[in-house]
Amino acid sequence: MWHHLTLSSLGVIDSAELELGAGFTVITGETGAGKTMVVTALGLLRGGRADLGLVRTGDDQARVEASIAVPEGSGVEQAIAEAGGRLDDGVVVLGRALSAQGRSRAFAGGATVPAALLAEVTDELVAVHGQSDQHRLLRASAQRQALDTFAGEPLAQVMGEYGPAYRRLRAVERRLDELHTHAQERARELDLLRHGLDEIAEVEPLTGEEEALKTEAGRLAHAEALVAAALGAHEAVSGDIDDAGSARTQVAGAVAALDGAAGHDPELDHLAARLREVGILLDETGTELSSYATGVDLDPARLASVQDRIAALTFLQRKYGPTLDDVLTWQEKAFARVGELGSDDDTIGELETDLNRLRPEVSGLAQQLGDLRREAGKRLADLVDTELAQLSMPSAHLEVRIDSPPEAVPGPHGLDEVELLFAANNGAAPRPLAKGASGGELSRLMLALEVVLADRTTVPTLVFDEVDAGIGGKAAVEVGRRLARLAENAQVLAVTHLPQVAAFAHHHFRVIKDDDGSVTSSSVTRLADGARVDELARMLAGQEDSDAAQAHARELLDLAGR
Repeated sequence: MWHHLTLSSLGVIDSAELELGAGFTVITGETGAGKTMVVTALGLLRGGRADLGLVRTGDDQARVEASIAVPEGSGVEQAIAEAGGRLDDGVVVLGRALSAQGRSRAFAGGATVPAALLAEVTDELVAVHGQSDQHRLLRASAQRQALDTFAGEPLAQVMGEYGPAYRRLRAVERRLDELHTHAQERARELDLLRHGLDEIAEVEPLTGEEEALKTEAGRLAHAEALVAAALGAHEAVSGDIDDAGSARTQVAGAVAALDGAAGHDPELDHLAARLREVGILLDETGTELSSYATGVDLDPARLASVQDRIAALTFLQRKYGPTLDDVLTWQEKAFARVGELGSDDDTIGELETDLNRLRPEVSGLAQQLGDLRREAGKRLADLVDTELAQLSMPSAHLEVRIDSPPEAVPGPHGLDEVELLFAANNGAAPRPLAKGASGGELSRLMLALEVVLADRTTVPTLVFDEVDAGIGGKAAVEVGRRLARLAENAQVLAVTHLPQVAAFAHHHFRVIKDDDGSVTSSSVTRLADGARVDELARMLAGQEDSDAAQAHARELLDLAGR
């Protein structure tokens, strides 16, 4: 629900603040006073085009602002939050500023936002019907939605089954199309993967073996030099028993020299003990050098084998690497992918089974939707015709045409093409709304539809801009009565020039014009009981103080129960 609407320097209105309550609110005023500026302000807040001419002459900018209660579960809060704005206690403030230089800024929840965002969020918050704002029901999607809303729970239940079944069908069709369309590509991919796996399987690489092979290859390639080095070292360390030049012999002589002075000085005894340890270490090292020299493999055939193995691993790394771990990772992923590609035939078979099951299911549900829409379309047309007759259009007729072409394929909402056709007079062929109805006729048609759909509407605020154009008398009373009825389920705001309509309002604002001869300005005033009588009298007779007009005004208020 819209709580406050503030206008500043907009058109002829200098400044105005409207406190909008629940129920039916009406705005009246003299011709040229600017009462339609309220609807213009709503248009700006709905992301409408910013017109430089809307800025009041002599002012730098015009500004419009509104505070609106957002229904629970609405997507408005998320959309505003994503734009950087926020709600306070479930209320959002929307604003629009127009400069005299032609620039425009939009605001939502305290954040500067694109004007398109205002259009997005207000679509859920208000629906405007007027001479120049009838586009919503001219769209085929809106016409189908209106019919589906009227059809109610029976159609909603079938739609609840149809939607998921249709989405599953489309998913199966897309997957099958992908498999068939890219069959050759997938076959080529499968061949390449299998070839790669065969190459890797032939080598059978092991984690970490590359370093071990390189070490072994280095030892085999230098085997003779290694043996010679080990034997030379052994000779230097151990030598023959009688070889006085070996390290072991020299250390043994040093130990013997110290043994002659053993027991006289602990420090020298400690050094002697360390020399004996050196002798033991030299004995062990000499033995190990001899063993190493004996164990070195002088095997050219083994060297060639190791080098071939390294070359095979290097080949795999160039193709699937760059490291051996990368080769093994590629192998693992390739195995999985081959499993996927190799099962395409099975997958296609399963998908075709699903397709054969889903197509008749979706087709049957689409047929049910069509039957429910045709039945609802007849009832909707009859009810709207009855409303139109009460709105001074006794010969008008609404036709709900539902076509399901034989060649049609199911869509997100079924097989049906829904179109509303309108004939204003007997004998006239029904035509699409955009071609078959004038602005005033379309406004009353909108009102009739809103009345019929009143208990099913999801838009919390409805605005009617001179929906009563071209009618009067009893028909005007019926317009007022229907707007009041709509207000039982939604907030209703109407701009009118008819006292019969204004009398049914719960809240009445008057736009008052002031012309000093050079500048025309207007203000908006909320009318209390006595002032309402005066305004209705003015609207009836052009004279607020006419006794007859005052009496007629009170009679209208009594008729409306106000």
